[in-house]
Order: sequence, then C-alpha cells, then structure tokens
Amino acid sequence: MKKKKSLPLAILVATYWKEITNPLLKECLSLFKEKGISEKEIDIFRVPGALEIPLLAKKLAKKKKYKALIALGCVLKGETFHFEQVSIECAKGCQRVAYDFEIPVIFEVLSVFSKKQAKERIKKRAREAVETCLKMIEILEKI
Repeated sequence: MKKKKSLPLAILVATYWKEITNPLLKECLSLFKEKGISEKEIDIFRVPGALEIPLLAKKLAKKKKYKALIALGCVLKGETFHFEQVSIECAKGCQRVAYDFEIPVIFEVLSVFSKKQAKERIKKRAREAVETCLKMIEILEKI
C-alpha cells in the first residue's frame, strides 16, 4: 500500500478579534479533516494581530518545513485610517513572503466594516483557504 505523502502546513492566526479568528481556525481545521489531513500535520501559530502575521510567515517560510502557510485574521474598520494601513501592509507582507520564498501564503485576513460581516464570512473564507491551499500545493508540485 502506498504511504500518504506528508503535508506539513502552518496556520498563522491573529488573536485580535479572536471571536472571529478562533471560529475561522476551527472551520479550517474541520475542513482539512474532511479532506483527510490530520491536525498533526498542521502547526498553529498565534500572533497578537494582523500586522504581526507577515514577519512570522517569513520566519516560517525560511525554515522550508511547510508546503503552505495560511494567514487568518480580522481587521475591522474604525474611525481612522488605521484599518487601511493594517489591511494593506498585512496583505503586502504576506504576498512578499510568497514571492520571496516561493511558498503559497493563503491570505484570509478579513477586512470588514463590522463583526456581523466578519461572522457571515467565516465558513466561506475558511473553505476558500483550505481549497486554495491544497490546489496551490498540487500545482506547485507539478512544476
């Protein structure tokens, strides 16, 4: 019988707005389980907020241990420009890690106007994270 290929993954979760990010993480883990991927193959790292995700992604990518990284977070619009700064810099940082280290960094940091919007997106964004992660690994392994 052919042994299943190891699929080490890392999920980076911002703890800011944990009422959004914890269910997002839980949903991702559940979907990976449905796809036959054990939690033992997934390392979970928690960071304080979305802006801390890119640095951790870079450190993890440098290790060359993981097939893909998934960034989970939530940035809620407030009354200042801070929302835009955090959202844009987090996205740019994650994309730079993907380009520089040639590793999929699946970006599911929700930039929303309310907690209600965020909660409505949890299931869909988790599904997209898992499906995109697995598809990118498949595509890159063929090259």
